[in-house]
Amino acid sequence: MDPTSQPISQKVTKISGTVTPPRSPLPYPFPFHIIPTYTTTQSPPLLLNIMQHPLKHHLTLTLLALILLSHFPPASPVTPCRTVCGTTAINYPFSIDDGCGAPQYRSMLNCTGTELFFMTTSGRYKVQSIDYNKQTMVVYDPAMSTCSILQPHHDFVMTDVESVVIPPSSDTVFALLNYSIDSPVLNRYKNLCFNFSGHSCDELYGGCNAFRVFRSFTNSSPPCCFTGYDTVKYMSMNILDCSHYTSFINVDGLKGIGPADWVYGMKLSYAVPDTGCGRCTRSGGACGYDTETGVMMCLCSTSMNATRECGSNGDIGSGQKLALRTKFHAFALVVGAFIYFVIFI
Repeated sequence: MDPTSQPISQKVTKISGTVTPPRSPLPYPFPFHIIPTYTTTQSPPLLLNIMQHPLKHHLTLTLLALILLSHFPPASPVTPCRTVCGTTAINYPFSIDDGCGAPQYRSMLNCTGTELFFMTTSGRYKVQSIDYNKQTMVVYDPAMSTCSILQPHHDFVMTDVESVVIPPSSDTVFALLNYSIDSPVLNRYKNLCFNFSGHSCDELYGGCNAFRVFRSFTNSSPPCCFTGYDTVKYMSMNILDCSHYTSFINVDGLKGIGPADWVYGMKLSYAVPDTGCGRCTRSGGACGYDTETGVMMCLCSTSMNATRECGSNGDIGSGQKLALRTKFHAFALVVGAFIYFVIFI
């Protein structure tokens, strides 16, 4: 068959040595010295054009990779809220990051290293456990006297908000120790004191090494008072005129158990605000709030939040909508650059 009778698109020219490429707007810097190369006499198809230009081939793959990475979202959202401190889980309504959790519990918890603390105006109280099913938190006052250590009295003070949203539970008992005969709980307000589970002050002074010192002064047990949180809430230790205090929890189960085996600390009870947080967490987000307005938000990532759930564009605020538009424009620019590069270069 006569080569001249072949279609023009099938005509090729074999050139040994250096390849003379088709005329291009940009100089062609890649001479080939070893393998003979064939080039069409007319503009080649797109695939052949890419294969004949190694630089274009690599840049094309790079652009494709960038397009794919920018188009597909991550497998799971990364929220700005930490969910653990040491071995303690941090779940709604609590948080250790500002803007996370419920605004009523803002700044109540502090994570220092691996230790979690409950913060009040009277100090830092170590969090021993949080039971999210029973909605309770057990905290311990390091400056409080216990059956094994005697320390100067230290007021336990909560703000008005804390007293409402996370007060000590009814099975937390405060023991006021070594108070004077002029104390209001021994006179006018003696009805604030009660016995629990059959225990008495004599048992507390006689069963604890730390409290036996009070007996050494008079050879008898000084007055004491078992009372609830409301007493220490409205009257300070100075007003109560006692030298020490302690507290213990789970008093309903302490019948027949000596004070050396009591669980010392305070159990706080809380309620979970009904703000639709379940819908947010099911969508992969974390419940939080606007730090300026206190309005509930669903925190979906470090750069995108919604008012109800992640992935719902209708619920996304104006700032987040701008972020989406910016991402779309960037994607369109990448695609446009790719098309221009392939067709014209």
